[in-house]
Amino acid sequence: MNNPKKDVLIGLLVGLIANTFGSLLYIIVFSDFSIVETLKVAREQGHLGSILALGAILNLLAFFGFLKIKRDYRARGVMIATVITALTILYFKIF
Repeated sequence: MNNPKKDVLIGLLVGLIANTFGSLLYIIVFSDFSIVETLKVAREQGHLGSILALGAILNLLAFFGFLKIKRDYRARGVMIATVITALTILYFKIF
């Protein structure tokens, strides 16, 4: 049987990677600029949190995928990654 701490860590990494990939995918599909330029403009205009939030949609797929295959601790790690993303978005909205 797997170690629950290891499974949570794997889920956390999957959640962070899914969020990063989702954000980059959104930028590539919907932006006319390069990734760096888009992130720079988004930060200047205060939209960086919105890009992160849209990227977090892929966390839903990871979360429910882990639940479907009965990997509850990995799903918990994805949820922790989503909370970290939410706190990051809150930071960008406040500062």
